[in-house]
Amino acid sequence: MIRNGAWSIPVLAAACLWGSSALAQQVADIVFRSVGRAAPLEHDLNQYEMTGATRRTGGQAGFRRDPNSFTGSARAGETPPGIEPLERDLFTSDDFYKDRELWTDPRYFRCNSPGAIEDLWGGNAQGLIGADAPRSAAWGYCDRDYPRESIVSPYPFATAQEHYEALREETRQRGGPTEHTYATVPGEWTGRYMHPGRTPNNQYWFRTRHVQMPTILSILTEEYQTRFVQEAYHQGNTNAAQWPSSYCWPEGFMRRWHAAAVWEHHIMVTPSMVQILAGVARNFITNIHIGREFNMEGTVPRLGADVPRWYGETIGFWDEDTLITWTSNIQGWKTHASIDHSNLMQTIEIYTPNRDEDGNFLGINHEAIFYDPEALVEPVRIIRNYVKTSGFEEGDPYVFIECIQTIFPIDGRATPVSPGQVIEYKVPDMYGRPWAQIWEEYFEQGMEKPEEQDIFSFD
Repeated sequence: MIRNGAWSIPVLAAACLWGSSALAQQVADIVFRSVGRAAPLEHDLNQYEMTGATRRTGGQAGFRRDPNSFTGSARAGETPPGIEPLERDLFTSDDFYKDRELWTDPRYFRCNSPGAIEDLWGGNAQGLIGADAPRSAAWGYCDRDYPRESIVSPYPFATAQEHYEALREETRQRGGPTEHTYATVPGEWTGRYMHPGRTPNNQYWFRTRHVQMPTILSILTEEYQTRFVQEAYHQGNTNAAQWPSSYCWPEGFMRRWHAAAVWEHHIMVTPSMVQILAGVARNFITNIHIGREFNMEGTVPRLGADVPRWYGETIGFWDEDTLITWTSNIQGWKTHASIDHSNLMQTIEIYTPNRDEDGNFLGINHEAIFYDPEALVEPVRIIRNYVKTSGFEEGDPYVFIECIQTIFPIDGRATPVSPGQVIEYKVPDMYGRPWAQIWEEYFEQGMEKPEEQDIFSFD
C-alpha cells in the first residue's frame, strides 16, 4: 500500500534526468513502482531561495560568506515592510519556555531559518545581529518556506522494521536478494565521492537554510520542540553556542547529513560488507553488514552488545545493484542548527546508482527515512546524491581526524585556552545533554522551565 497514492513510471522518468554536470535533487529512477523506495519528491529544494537572513553567497551549501552581501527582508534593527512584529520574540524574550504558544508563528523567530539563527552573531563573517544585540537581529523572509509534505516520509510504515521487511519481501518477489560475489559485486561503487555540500543541486531540508522554524517544530514531539527552541534561543539570543566539535565531544548519527560535517566520501564494496567513510568534524564510518540479521532481544534491534553506538549498527541486502539498509542501536545526540535524536532513532537507507543515458556510472542516490518515536511525530525523509570523482588509484588518501581540545566551556561560553593556562573544569555528563546542562546553569536561572520526567535522558 502506498500512502498518498501510487505514482507512474513517466513521472519518475521526468524527475530523474541525470546529466554529467548537474543532478536534479530527486529520487532514483528505479523503473518500477516500489512499496517503500523512490517515491517522488514533489518539491525540489534546489528551486527554493534561502529563508533566513544571511551573508552566505554562492555554492550549494553557501560556504562562502560575503560581508558585503545581504539576504533577508530587513537588516539589523529594521522591520520588514508590511510585517507587524510580535511584542515578544526569540530576540527580546527573557524566558523562551513561557513563549510556547508563540513558537508556531514564524515572526517569533523573525522568519529566520534554524541555520540563519545560528549565523546571526557572525561566525566567520560580519554578523547580522545589529548594534543592540540581540534585540536588533535581522529578519528573514516570512513568505519563504519549504513544504512540510516534502520533509515527512511518503511511505505508510510506522517502524523501520516494517519498512525493511516490506522492501525485502518486494525484493524476494523480484528474484532477490542478490547474493554478490567478488566477481559480481558493483565494484564501480568503490572510490571517492564529491563533498555533498559542493555537489551541484544537492540541497536538502536538513541543512535548515530554506525552512521556517515552525515547520521543523511541526515534525517534533513536545519535548523535542523544547530542545529545538532551546538550541535556537542560545544561538540567537544569548550567543552561547555549544557545538560538540568545539570541545572535541562526539558527533552524533544525524551529523552525517549536516552541511559542513562530512566532506569527501570514501566507499569500499565487498560481498559481505560495504563501508562508507567520511569526515572533517569527526570520522564518520558506516559499516553495512550484508545479509546479517539483528538480535531482536533488547531495547532496540542490534548486532552487538545492548549498548547504543554513536553511528548505530547496520545490516543490508542487495536488489541487483541497489543497496537497502537498516540502521539501529543509535546513541541519542544533537545536531546544531537542527534536531536532536533519541536512542530510538532507526533508519532505512537506500543507495541506488545514478547513470547517464549510456548507462555509465555517475554516482549514488541516497534516500534515507528516519524513524524516531521519541523525537518525531512521524517519520521524515532526506534525499541527496553522491557524485563519484575517482577511484582510489589517485587523489589524496583519507585523513583520519584527531581532535585535540583547546576550547573549553568557561562561564558557559566556548573559550580558547592557551597551553599552560590553569582553569577550573567541570567534567560533563556526556550522556545527559551536556550542552543543555551548560545553558541551564549559566543562562536559564529564573526561567520557568516546565516539569518533565527527565530532560537528560535519551532512553
